[in-house]
Amino acid sequence: MKGGGIENPVFEPPSPDLGSQRQASPAGAGAGVHAVAEVEAEAEEGPCGWGRCAPKALQLCNNPEGYLAAYSLLAIFQGIVVNGLINISISTIEKRYELNSSLTGLISASYDIAFCILSLFVSFFGERGHKPRWLAFSAFMLGLGSLIFSLPHFGSGRYHYGAKLEDTCQIPGTSSANFTCSASTKSSLPNYLYVFILGQLLLGVGGTPLYTLGTAFIDDSVPKHKSSLYIGIGYAMSLLGPAIGYVLGGQLLNIYIDIQIPERQDTTYAKMDQDDPRWLGAWWIAFLACFFAIWLLIIPFSCFPKHLPGTAKIQAQKISETHNDGSEVLVETKNIGKSFKDFPMALLILLKNPVLMSLIIASSSEALVATGFATFLPKLIENQFGKTSSFSATLGGLVLIPAAALGQILSGILVSKCKMDCKSIIKFMIGTCSVALLLNTVFLFAKCGNEPFAGVSETYNGTGMLYNLTAPCNANCGCLRSMYYPVCGRDEVQYFSPCFAGCASHLFNNVKKMYHNCSCIGKPKRANGSEDFLYEAVSGKCPTQCKFLPLFLTFFFFAVVFTFMAVTPTTVAILRCVPDKQRSFALGVQSVFLRLLGTIPGPILFGVAIDNSCTLWDVNECKTKGACWIYDNERMAYLLMGISAACKIITIVFVVMAVCLYKPPPANAALSQKDSEMVSAIHT
Repeated sequence: MKGGGIENPVFEPPSPDLGSQRQASPAGAGAGVHAVAEVEAEAEEGPCGWGRCAPKALQLCNNPEGYLAAYSLLAIFQGIVVNGLINISISTIEKRYELNSSLTGLISASYDIAFCILSLFVSFFGERGHKPRWLAFSAFMLGLGSLIFSLPHFGSGRYHYGAKLEDTCQIPGTSSANFTCSASTKSSLPNYLYVFILGQLLLGVGGTPLYTLGTAFIDDSVPKHKSSLYIGIGYAMSLLGPAIGYVLGGQLLNIYIDIQIPERQDTTYAKMDQDDPRWLGAWWIAFLACFFAIWLLIIPFSCFPKHLPGTAKIQAQKISETHNDGSEVLVETKNIGKSFKDFPMALLILLKNPVLMSLIIASSSEALVATGFATFLPKLIENQFGKTSSFSATLGGLVLIPAAALGQILSGILVSKCKMDCKSIIKFMIGTCSVALLLNTVFLFAKCGNEPFAGVSETYNGTGMLYNLTAPCNANCGCLRSMYYPVCGRDEVQYFSPCFAGCASHLFNNVKKMYHNCSCIGKPKRANGSEDFLYEAVSGKCPTQCKFLPLFLTFFFFAVVFTFMAVTPTTVAILRCVPDKQRSFALGVQSVFLRLLGTIPGPILFGVAIDNSCTLWDVNECKTKGACWIYDNERMAYLLMGISAACKIITIVFVVMAVCLYKPPPANAALSQKDSEMVSAIHT
C-alpha cells in the first residue's frame, strides 16, 4: 500500500529470497551479527514449563495468544489496583488520614516516580534477558505493593467520626463536650502518608517490566501487521482493570470502613449513614483480594520460554522502518547493548532521534491530562453535580474506562486493517488529537454554578459576611467548624451544620433527620399553598439544580475515546522508528519522559488546581487545615479546561513535528555516503 508516497514493504507477503535480502545488508558485519542473533533466538525457543517439567497441556499456551492472555490478566490486575482502586479511594483516604488534595496527588505520583527511576535500567538489561521471568518478578512486586497499601487501615485503629453530637444550637454553659485545643490533640494519622507512598513505590517497581519488556515481547513474537492489534488488545485489557476497580471499589465504599457500624446506643457515636459526609467506606478490602490474585500470576509467567516458538522466523521476515539517521547500522555494527558500558551510547542514539523524541513529548503531554482526570474525575463529578462519593466514583469509572478501552481497540484495528506504515500512523494521531481538543470545550457549557451556601456564597439573610460561617443569628450557639454536617434549609440554602443554621431541636422520620426552631433559616422561596413545611431544615446537602451531567458525560466520553485512540499508534510508531535491538529501551526512555513530564506532575498539577478552587477548608480547633469541604465549581471547571486544552495543543504540535522529521529508510538497503557521515557523527 501507499503511505506518504512511499511503498511500504512491511506488510507485503514474505518472498522466498527475503533471507538473502537481509544478508545483503550494507554492513557485512551487521548482517552477520543479525544472522547470529536469529540463530540464538531460534535456540532459545523452548517448551513451556519449568526445566525438564514441561507438561503437554502447557504447550497449548506456548504461543502469542497464550502469552497475551497471561499479559492481559496481569495488566488487568495492575489496572485494578493502580488506576482503579487507588483513584477511587483518594477521596476516602483524604478524609480518613486528614490529607489535602496536593498530598494525595503525591501518593498517585509515587507510582510513576519508581517507574521513572527503574525504567531505563530494566528496559536496557531486560532487552536481551528472559522477558517472561521479568514479568514474574513484576507480579511479585505488584502483589506486595497492594498488600502494603492496605496496611494503614490495620494500623490506624477504628474510625472515630466524632463524639456524640447533635450539633444543634446549644445554650451557653450547657454543652457537654470540651473541645479546647492542646498540643496532645494533634493527630498522627497524616503520618500514614509515607506508608501509602511506599506501597505506590513498590507498585511502580512491579509495573516497570510490564509496559516495557512485556510490550516488546509481544512485538517480538507476532508479524508486524498484527503487532498493533495485539498491543491494542493488551492495552485495552489494561483499561478493563480500572473499570473493574472503579465499580468494585465504588460498591465497597457502600460498606462501612470498619465493616460493622457502631451501635447508636454507644454514647461515643452519633447516628451514621451513607448520606452523612463523615461516612467512610471500606476502601481497603479490594487491595487485600488483589494481593492474593496477583501472586497467583507468578506461576504462568515463570513457565514461558525466553522466546516463543517461531519467533526467529517472524523476526527474519520483518523489514525495518527505522528513522533513517544511520542509527540502525551503528547499533548492528557496534553490537550496542550487550554490556553496561554500552548504556550511554545506546541512550544517546535514542535521544538524538528527533521522531522518537517528538512522539515521546506528545505522549507525555497527553499522559498529564489522562492521569489527572483519572485521579480526580470522581471528585469533579461529586462537587460539580452534587453526587455522593461512591456514585461519582462508579459513574466516573463507567464512563472513563470503557471510552479509553474503546479508543485503544479501535485504533489498533484501524492501524492493523489499513496496514499503515510509520508515517501514516503518525498522521492518524494528528486527526484523533485534533478531535479530542474540540471536544474538550465541554467544560465551557456543561459546568455548574455553586448552590447557595450560607456564609460562603451568600450571607445569612443579609446578615454576617461572606466566607465567615458565624453570623448574629448563630453567634451564641458555640458552633464548631470541625463538625461538618450539612443541612438544607426550607429556603433552599445549604448550611454548614444545624448549629450554624441556628437550629435548637430535631426529630427523626423514616428517611431524614429534621430540624426545627432554626434562627438563621429564612422563609421558603416557593409558596406551597395551603401545605405548610413540616420542618425548617433537613439533614444532607441541598439537591443540585444543575442538569448538565448527561451532556457532560456524553462529550467527555467521546473526548476520552479520541484521546486514547492515539495511545496504541504512538507505541507502534515508537517501536518502528528505532533500531530493532533498541525497542524495549525506547519504551523505557518513553516511560521516563512520560512520568517526568506527564503522570508525575499530572495528579499534582490537577490537585493544586482543585485546591485553588476551594472556598471552605476543614479547620479544627487547633487551626490546622485539613481537607476541603466546598469548592468554587466554575473556577474548578475553567482551571481544568485550561490545563487540558494547553496539553492537547502541545501534543498536536509535536506530532506534526514527528511527521515532518520522519525519514523512511531507502528502498534498497545500501548505505549511502550521507548515512556514513551520520554514523560517524553519532559515534563521535
